Amino acid sequence: MKPDAFVEALDDERIMAAIGEAEARSRGEIRVHVAEGRVDDARIAAQADFERLGMTRTDERNGVLILIAPESRAVAVVGDRGIDERCEEGFWATVVEAMHEDLHAGRFTEGIVVAVKMVGDALARHFPRRPGETDRNELPDAISRG
Repeated sequence: MKPDAFVEALDDERIMAAIGEAEARSRGEIRVHVAEGRVDDARIAAQADFERLGMTRTDERNGVLILIAPESRAVAVVGDRGIDERCEEGFWATVVEAMHEDLHAGRFTEGIVVAVKMVGDALARHFPRRPGETDRNELPDAISRG
């Protein structure tokens, strides 16, 4: 599938709703980014985009980026140090693996929603909402592209 077709096939509203639901259960932040063009290494690209998108500026360093590079047919998930230190080794790879079946079958939105839910579960476990405390949305929920 061509990258433009991938982007057109995404249901942004459904993905943003999944992000909102996941973030409502925790103090963490989730972003989805669709890379334009080829990437040689999805994890390195995700780390660079993580920085570029300002995801290191969350109060508790608990942001997570899900990167999809359709032209390279690559995916990566990276978390800031606050959440990364709390997740078991290999967790991000497990999230990526969980997406593969849906992505390979052309169910792009479903694959991303699966990843968002898994990340949301980890954030809720390690950064649960605090009773009586109002949480603010530190990062946009909209899918970024670039």
